[in-house]
Amino acid sequence: MNIFGPEWEGHPEAVFEEWQKVVGEDDLVIVAGDISWAMKLPEAMLDLADLAKLPGIKVLLRGNHDYWWPSISRLRQALPPRMHALQHDSLVIGNLAIAGSRGWDTPGSYNFTPEDEKIYKREVERLGLSLKTLQGHDYQYLVLALHYPPFGPTGGPTGFTELIERYRPTCVVYGHLHGADPERLPKHWNGIPLHFVSADVVRFRPQLILDTPHQTHTHQPTR
Repeated sequence: MNIFGPEWEGHPEAVFEEWQKVVGEDDLVIVAGDISWAMKLPEAMLDLADLAKLPGIKVLLRGNHDYWWPSISRLRQALPPRMHALQHDSLVIGNLAIAGSRGWDTPGSYNFTPEDEKIYKREVERLGLSLKTLQGHDYQYLVLALHYPPFGPTGGPTGFTELIERYRPTCVVYGHLHGADPERLPKHWNGIPLHFVSADVVRFRPQLILDTPHQTHTHQPTR
């Protein structure tokens, strides 16, 4: 991650140190992508094993640099206890539901290609599938998690924001952008809070996103 700037020097140690300051065993932590630089699952398992040693229940989403991510069935079989992975589906724990997908660059982005258009449309469809899997489930709060921002490059609407408006989650979390000024990014979408939690922006400390009564806290750690 040091290629993104000097602030990333020693970032794994910083994440682990800050995590242990604010996350308890009953907290739920959404890790929204770019989890490991590994290329294969066996290599990534070293990072996941370290992550498993930290407090809290972890929910993983795939980022654009997670080349190691295998089929979801293989990944789930390999994950340590108290660690979950989302892909085209959702998770309900107590009164809290989590849906999400990786996302992608949106139309109007710099160097947006026809191939990007295909991936973008596919990711919108996948997010829709994730949200649909919650039909028939009882929950009070819904966190929608993405790796990429849900809005367009100038803060405009996208297929992702259409789904946000349709399903009205309690809040949305996303990362991906490095070195971005959070003050220049939308903080709400049609009244729904948007939490930008890239690690360098939050100084590698997991952020309290939702404090649910009679349920674990929900944190978003970063990267």
